[in-house]
Amino acid sequence: MSSYSHSPDSSDHPVPEYPDHARRTPEFTTVPTAPEQWHYTPRRAFWESKAVRAGALFTLLALCGVIILALVRQQIGTEGFFVGLALSILPVPVLIWAFVWLDRVEPSPWKNLVFAFAWGACAATLVAILANEYATELLATTFTASPSQTDTWGATFVAPLVEETAKGAAILLLFLFRRRHFESVVDGIVVAGLTATGFAFTENILYLGSAFGEDQAYGSSGLQSSTAATFFVRVVMTPFAHPLFTAMTGTGFAIAAMTRPGRPWRWLAPIGGWLLAMLLHGVWNSSASLAPLGFLAMYGAVMIPVFALVVWLAIWSRSKELATIRAQLPVYAMAGWLTPPEPVVLASMKARSVARAAARRAHGDAAARTVREYIAFATHLAFLRAAAARGTAGPHFTAREQELLHHLWQRKDVAQPALTHAAWATRPAGPAAWGQWQQQQIGPYPQRQYGHQYGPQQPPAQPQPQDQPQAQPYAHPYGRQPPPYGGQNL
Repeated sequence: MSSYSHSPDSSDHPVPEYPDHARRTPEFTTVPTAPEQWHYTPRRAFWESKAVRAGALFTLLALCGVIILALVRQQIGTEGFFVGLALSILPVPVLIWAFVWLDRVEPSPWKNLVFAFAWGACAATLVAILANEYATELLATTFTASPSQTDTWGATFVAPLVEETAKGAAILLLFLFRRRHFESVVDGIVVAGLTATGFAFTENILYLGSAFGEDQAYGSSGLQSSTAATFFVRVVMTPFAHPLFTAMTGTGFAIAAMTRPGRPWRWLAPIGGWLLAMLLHGVWNSSASLAPLGFLAMYGAVMIPVFALVVWLAIWSRSKELATIRAQLPVYAMAGWLTPPEPVVLASMKARSVARAAARRAHGDAAARTVREYIAFATHLAFLRAAAARGTAGPHFTAREQELLHHLWQRKDVAQPALTHAAWATRPAGPAAWGQWQQQQIGPYPQRQYGHQYGPQQPPAQPQPQDQPQAQPYAHPYGRQPPPYGGQNL
């Protein structure tokens, strides 16, 4: 069962007029207003309520954070905790910025990203500390091994299993309850990377605080100190280590989300990614027991190439996201929901930026925010249609599509002129190049011609209301189809 939640007066919402200024010039004459609140809301049982789940997760993560804080402070002391905290936080902003930049094409909900980081910093670290300690004691008592052997075995076999499972649990939860946000490989890498960044942040506090305590006990200082060596290895050389390992698990879940139900990859990809994450983690941990030359050889032969491969995969997947937008949105432009230049503009990060800047100059931050929301909804619409083509859109495809189309319609008066301006501002130089780009990128639309930005034209036809709802899949949510793009200019 499901329902539609909207404002009380939206049951007989008329189709807004199609303004002439949005078709003829990039100028803005409409002051943006707050869009109408309207969204698809599935009916859920009490224990499936978003509020109940969010409250339970917040309570769990807060409790884990308090416990982990007490444990770390007990092990390394108050002074060591603050030193470790100050040093461990240095790479965190850089890593977060990198993952947020990677996720710019189709940004994940900020709640998902905050949950991923908090889970890694609190819940996953707490599980790892307790489980690793228990497993180390079990190895020592079962195999009667020396302390050095126990530490080596624990780091090589136990820690990868425990830590990658604990971090992967966050990805599993988002996969189960927020699957529609896994729309590309980038989404899996970003969620996994932020989870691992939170985990590495808390773990580094423990390691750096312990090293500082050793230096205080033995009187070491300068570059020869244990704190400096630990900082160089964990923060300078390998800040990407944990995100790199867990990215394998995230990629596996992203592939599973994009795979049609019933196919083997649906369950093989997450398991394979999790096993690969443990393998890389174990290989890296085992290199710590080697001589310095062996450690550097492992770093250059394994870590750097794998890191470069994952970076290439992330950037390639990001480019595929833009290609998906370019391929899926023209059908909505032909149906009249979008203007013809929009599929090309929305598939260009530069054009998006130009559109937001133009809206900000014309009407300030409110207009820029409206354009940004319009871009986000259009991007989700493209990925939703791509998922439908793969057979992974789920049973609520129509309701979700109507929701996204409604939000686009509410923001079009402000967003479409800005996007039209961006199409013209980012056009290739020269008439020949412009004509070729126009034909190849925008494509021929039936009964439409596009001339110069300021060329002569006839005003667009006014929308005509229809007595019966449209039977097409792209009809207006209230039973009326939007008027076609009537202008002749880009």
